[in-house]
Amino acid sequence: CSSAKMAAPLAPLVLLLLALGRPALSGAQATEGAAAEPHRRFEYKYSFKGPHLVQADGTVPFWVHTGNAIPSADQIRITTSLKSQKGSVWTKNKSIFEYWEVEVTFRVTGRGRIGADGLAIWFTEEQGLEGPVFGAADKWNGVGIFFDSFDNDGKKNNPGVIVVGNNGKLLYDHQNDGSTQALASCQRDFRNKPYPVRVKITYYQKTLTVLINNGFTPDKEDYEFCAKVEDMVLPSQGYFGISAATGGLADDHDVLSFLTFQLTEPGKEAPTPDVEIPQKDKEKYQEEFEHFQQELDKKKEEFQREHPDVQGQPGKLFELFFTDDVFETVSDRELRQIFEGQNRIHLEIKQLNRQLDMILDEQRKYVSAVTEEIAKRGAGSPGQQGQVSQQEIETVVKTQEEVIRQVKEIRSSVTDALRSISGAQHPGSAGVYETTQHFNDIKEHLHVVKRDIEHLVQRNTPSGEKQKCPELPPFPSCLSTMHFFIFVAVQTVLFIGYVMYR
Repeated sequence: CSSAKMAAPLAPLVLLLLALGRPALSGAQATEGAAAEPHRRFEYKYSFKGPHLVQADGTVPFWVHTGNAIPSADQIRITTSLKSQKGSVWTKNKSIFEYWEVEVTFRVTGRGRIGADGLAIWFTEEQGLEGPVFGAADKWNGVGIFFDSFDNDGKKNNPGVIVVGNNGKLLYDHQNDGSTQALASCQRDFRNKPYPVRVKITYYQKTLTVLINNGFTPDKEDYEFCAKVEDMVLPSQGYFGISAATGGLADDHDVLSFLTFQLTEPGKEAPTPDVEIPQKDKEKYQEEFEHFQQELDKKKEEFQREHPDVQGQPGKLFELFFTDDVFETVSDRELRQIFEGQNRIHLEIKQLNRQLDMILDEQRKYVSAVTEEIAKRGAGSPGQQGQVSQQEIETVVKTQEEVIRQVKEIRSSVTDALRSISGAQHPGSAGVYETTQHFNDIKEHLHVVKRDIEHLVQRNTPSGEKQKCPELPPFPSCLSTMHFFIFVAVQTVLFIGYVMYR
């Protein structure tokens, strides 16, 4: 009762402080975010995306691929799931803008529970076409964002994302997974996800930010914060690239898209595309466009000659080209429903985790405000009365600390549940084994409950009595023997009479 009386006059003060402080902070953040929003423009010369990714000669427009990289119509396979493979793709031209943002969509898939070696996204002053750092050259001048699959240092912190900068003089520390050179990092599992993994890397006003979409949801904008490096100076012009490598273990490293955007500070006008393209290039591109237009017209005429029955009937065209891709099989539908259900559970647990963080933050603020008020009142109240108040205040503080501890336990349990759900969503042999193991555990628990119930029933039944099954009531006889024979005789007479009549 004494602690409640002590906390009652302090609660309105704390709530008033929180109510006054929160809107001001959010308003300042909103104003700052609106003021710093840059102008964003897509740069097609530094991007690629399917379908129809490659040209007839097997090359990707404005990009060069080396090593074991294999471009196809929908993606570029940087390395196949074979041992000791290296590959990379790089832009042919240097960037001409200071600030940029790239959005990369990729898949890393393998049959093993552990993969190797990993994938890297680059922005460097020179092309690192081939080398020992995830398939690219060492001693680069720029930055590399590494998606490291294999745990070389044995610290069990892989798969992870590592941001490593270099001035052209450092050798990458492979034995420690670059931990001694990392500017920022986060631990994310990007292997064997149901949906492609998406990464958004932004370099704006000397700040590098890495956001990642973990591949559990089809929502393309469901990004989570991964890493941030401030006061980072990169070359004003450089090449974008992406590389991958395998070792004793191997994964398929597939890049579905690499989209680059130029960022311009507010108030500055972005240069128009016509100004950047020289006159010779304009004439060359115009000739190529006319050539492609003529080829397209020829293809249209050939198609019309080969399929005269589908002209002016879009429905038949649809059936001709897309019927096989429209309908899904039963197994595909079940897998999709499973992934969607697990995705909803994942989102609910994330929301609960955010709410627990907010509650924990509120409790910390409350405890700090109560502690400050205690210190003020303790300094102004001498004598025995001050000692009693101090004890009451310590009781309040202990109570709040207990609440914080319980909230932390709830948060850790939610985190464990989220981790188990993430593990259950891994396809392959490991996921099947873990799911089977969970079902076996549930079956074992059901057997234990059944045995306990049987023991309770036997213990509550008297020792001299034996349980007997209830006797069923006798079924009534529907037909006697005499009635049956009379019925057969009548049927026979009727049948003979019918035959004679015929």
